[in-house]
Amino acid sequence: MKRVRVRITANGREGEIHPMYGVMTNAPFVERGTALQWNFTGDALGILHYVEGDPDAFAAAAEEFDVVVGYDIEPAGEGSFYAYVRDATTEPLRDMFEPITSGGLVVVPPIVYGADGGVTLSIFGPEAEIQAAVEQVPDPVDVTVEAVGGLAASRAAPTVGLTDRQREAVDAALDLGYYDVPRTASHEAVADVLDCAPSTAAEHLRKAESTLLHAVMRTG
Repeated sequence: MKRVRVRITANGREGEIHPMYGVMTNAPFVERGTALQWNFTGDALGILHYVEGDPDAFAAAAEEFDVVVGYDIEPAGEGSFYAYVRDATTEPLRDMFEPITSGGLVVVPPIVYGADGGVTLSIFGPEAEIQAAVEQVPDPVDVTVEAVGGLAASRAAPTVGLTDRQREAVDAALDLGYYDVPRTASHEAVADVLDCAPSTAAEHLRKAESTLLHAVMRTG
């Protein structure tokens, strides 16, 4: 058994595969998106997203597409939100999903949407089946294998919803004593480590704290 992290991209044609795929990868009002959980049945796809961006613009986009059967949005902190979207699938989307969701393969959360249109996900299962699935994904989607390992490397954790910058902020805050009792460092000290404005460091910490609390307190 292998765990393979792959990166997929449609080279700017994500919207042709499915309109909401285009929104998550290319819309200017989505800074970063992560698919936390999903259910694909062939003719329908339900996905729970964590999104950093503009929830009103996201909702307006969802309203425009006939393939969006329904959606719900819940705030997750300043500038971030959870979005559940239920889509009717398109033929190109089915062609992309079916190879990686068939047989004994398991897609391990999260699926992370990149600002460049790329999407990163992990697949676990028999090596031969993974290889066959990768080869079956049709044009215009390109699949690149980024890493190969075992199941332990795929453990889901509350930190999966954090951006790289938020992780840096939390790491710095922990090292400096920002979360000690009593507190021995300020967000200004965190800003010095990150080389950013104090207000920016404080925003990174607030968003990270919101994501972590939701992940820990609202699971199960």
